[in-house]
Amino acid sequence: MGRRSVLLPPAGFAGVAHGLDNVAPRAFVEGVLAQLTILAPGLLGGSVAKAARHYDLARRIVLWSRRPENRVRLRTQSWCDEVRDTPEEAVQGAGLIVLAAPVDRIITLAQAIGPHLAPGTLVTDVGSVKAEITRLGHAAMPPGVHFVGAHPMAGSEKTGWENASASLFERRTCFVTPRRETDAGAVEAVVRFWHELGAEVTTLDPDTHDEIVAHISHLPQVVATNLCHLLAQKSHTWRNYAGGGLRDTTRIGAGDPTMWVEILKQNREEVLRALRQFEDELHTFQAALTNRDFTEIRSRLERGKAYRDGFRP
Repeated sequence: MGRRSVLLPPAGFAGVAHGLDNVAPRAFVEGVLAQLTILAPGLLGGSVAKAARHYDLARRIVLWSRRPENRVRLRTQSWCDEVRDTPEEAVQGAGLIVLAAPVDRIITLAQAIGPHLAPGTLVTDVGSVKAEITRLGHAAMPPGVHFVGAHPMAGSEKTGWENASASLFERRTCFVTPRRETDAGAVEAVVRFWHELGAEVTTLDPDTHDEIVAHISHLPQVVATNLCHLLAQKSHTWRNYAGGGLRDTTRIGAGDPTMWVEILKQNREEVLRALRQFEDELHTFQAALTNRDFTEIRSRLERGKAYRDGFRP
């Protein structure tokens, strides 16, 4: 399938963040990525590769995976052109690099590849926590190389590149989270890339991002997990009686525990703030139920329903 639109480098791109004028972007040749490299592809990284291939966004797609057995299997996939044995080898010749590792490994990868990147290279990521990653990612880049953080809100309880899909980002929000010192041209190029993958892009600073996702992503995970934890202490026969409500409410409770431990470590303070607010809401609801204040309970049910009904299709 052809491209959605011509993917061109932003006008006036320059490495001003490092005092380097007229550093041309290496990412694009005649409106297409000359080489897209994706490091540690899982669900998100694999979907980036599949979508880039589907929409003809890159002439060449190169991958690296930490596990040798994964590299063997990836070499059989039609949506990538080459799988290299080290991250340093995989980034050679890349104009745009996507770091798709879990949040606790993104900076290690950025530090490993930084010395091997030429001026004009763009680096982005898919991590769900941004303040620490963007700060250290920016610091890991040599002069003229630009790290622009990103977070596509397209995760799933299913993991691994085996579950990747070219349509994963369609109409999904993708946050792009530049720091103050991030080059504006690099930001524009990364925004355009995620847009071409089908995402609806929102640009904001890393701290605001972490506050938002603590409430709309990380808190729901904590609630679903702890509801499942509570029910696991009851008779196991109870879940056999559950209807769609429990399944819908707890779906994300099936997420990867290892991944979520690292996310909660990195966004601990914001998640704690969100939890305190949620505890206040539960205490208020509990007090209303204790006092038979069904007017308050009905009001809360109506406000909750109105909020949920406002979700876009």
